[in-house]
Amino acid sequence: MAVSIPNLYPVKLTAEQRERLTDITRNGHAPAKKIRHAQVLLLSDGNRSDGRLTRAQIADQLDMHVNSVDRIRKRFCLEGEAPALNRKPRVTPPNPPKIDGRVEAHLVAICCSQAPEGRTYWTLEMLADELKSRKLVTSVCVETVRKALKKTNCSRGGRNAGASRNGTGPASSPKWKTSSTSTRRRTRPTSR
Repeated sequence: MAVSIPNLYPVKLTAEQRERLTDITRNGHAPAKKIRHAQVLLLSDGNRSDGRLTRAQIADQLDMHVNSVDRIRKRFCLEGEAPALNRKPRVTPPNPPKIDGRVEAHLVAICCSQAPEGRTYWTLEMLADELKSRKLVTSVCVETVRKALKKTNCSRGGRNAGASRNGTGPASSPKWKTSSTSTRRRTRPTSR
């Protein structure tokens, strides 16, 4: 890692910037990292009434590393206020998805097929094992299979196996609510 040079990127805040950063640190609605970066910029300001703090003083006061202070200052000077405060958006996820479009198509095809001998429908464990046995994935969690099926609205091979619904069935028809109240007044039977 390159050695950081102190005060290579001096921070000079305008009155509007200082007001925005102070607002971020005081309102408590911003993410903690954004508040921390705003504090670094406020303490690094050359126009500060108490004077600019050194990077070591800022690091000690905010309990962070001096290189982090230098990186925040550098991003502010080179890229501006917003990139210095916010995290960089990630271009790709840290781990690629196990079930992509191709595997998902195979999964739906398996669900639409007849359930194995002696079974009424496919279980999530059986679907995960089937994907592994067909060498579509090296390993897959049952929860990943469940999420993929939930996304596709796919049945697991029951009576009407398929990736889409076949219309309304008896269970989906509206049921009328009956009320136990009546307009006539109930009378208690008298005991004699």
